[in-house]
Amino acid sequence: MARAAQYLAARAIAVRGLAHPTTRRLLAIAAMAAATAWEAGHRVHDIHHPAPPRRFSDE
Repeated sequence: MARAAQYLAARAIAVRGLAHPTTRRLLAIAAMAAATAWEAGHRVHDIHHPAPPRRFSDE
């Protein structure tokens, strides 16, 4: 649910811009869904594993 809300908010930003009332409402809903998931014990790292370390070369 939190991921779906975040996706909808991101799409609204792309289509309508950050200042649009619908976008702001969707961002608030996404934040509440994320907070609810966190309180229920679901951690971000449970579904989003850390990226492997990047190697930078001088080439």
